[in-house]
Amino acid sequence: MMNKQIILAALCSAGLMSGCNQSTEQTTAVATNDSQRSATLPAKTETDAADMDVNTLLTVNGKPVTRAMYSLYFQDRMRGVPDAKTSAEMQMGVLNELANILIVSQAAEKAGLAEREDVSASLELLKAKLLTQVAIQEHATKHQPSDEEIQQIYDAEYASQSNTEYKARHILVKEEEEAKHLITELDGGSDFAELAKQHSTGPTGKDGGDLGWFDAAQMVEPFAQALTEMEKGKYSSAPVQTQFGWHVILLEESRQSPAPTLESVKGKIQTALQQKALTDYMQGLRDSSKLVFNEKNAKQAPDAQQDASMDSSKQSEGAAEKESGDAAAPAEQK
Repeated sequence: MMNKQIILAALCSAGLMSGCNQSTEQTTAVATNDSQRSATLPAKTETDAADMDVNTLLTVNGKPVTRAMYSLYFQDRMRGVPDAKTSAEMQMGVLNELANILIVSQAAEKAGLAEREDVSASLELLKAKLLTQVAIQEHATKHQPSDEEIQQIYDAEYASQSNTEYKARHILVKEEEEAKHLITELDGGSDFAELAKQHSTGPTGKDGGDLGWFDAAQMVEPFAQALTEMEKGKYSSAPVQTQFGWHVILLEESRQSPAPTLESVKGKIQTALQQKALTDYMQGLRDSSKLVFNEKNAKQAPDAQQDASMDSSKQSEGAAEKESGDAAAPAEQK
């Protein structure tokens, strides 16, 4: 297989590959390097140009390069180029690159490379993925949730929603006996915050174990359960064990949090409705499609020869780049 460096050098010298020159001076002046200047566009007579469609920038062996095609390539070519300044010279340089790509691709098609199984499969997959992306975007654009739909979801799921919030402190230690000893000290009148500063192993220890206001659902179950059973102003009469250690908890205050406003959850509701519409759309298409699975073939491992070819490619050119929460705990433990 051709060495990777040879391939890259060939592409760069022909102006086929973006990112060949990475310095700021070179990347912001695509058309100024020698290879770019040497790859000039084919000469066109005024008559030839007059015959072109207004959206055609160039023809390659009779096939048009449209403004849309050029725009897509230009955006991709300039991605990652710092402070790129568009100039006529740069635009012509990028157009030269695109022309070279199309010249080579036409030659590849003429040589029958597009009919090769791996190439044909890749082209088909790329087309399918692109069309799927466009179809999903079109569907999302045409099926925006109405204000009435959003209001209905809000009224049903959020308007009457009210949770209890707690303001608490805690002391976290490793051993149960140490936690029991701390409770004994509290029974004797010791200050909770001072004990937390002296003994707590958690990050809030320096703040006297202050956890601030939070919803019990944010905490691990044993901690939350103990908290909901406590009285305001009281500390836990027995240590509470979680995966983080042993806790002594002080409940300072509790309050009912108001229901969220429509504005605060509107985006969340809109996203959920769009996702449901998309799911229904996909399911409808699937239900109306005829799928016949060849399970025997589908479950077979990929062809060994193909795997060997892929491994060889990875060894010579490097591994291909990939395409494509833990349970809640006391706030200081995250």
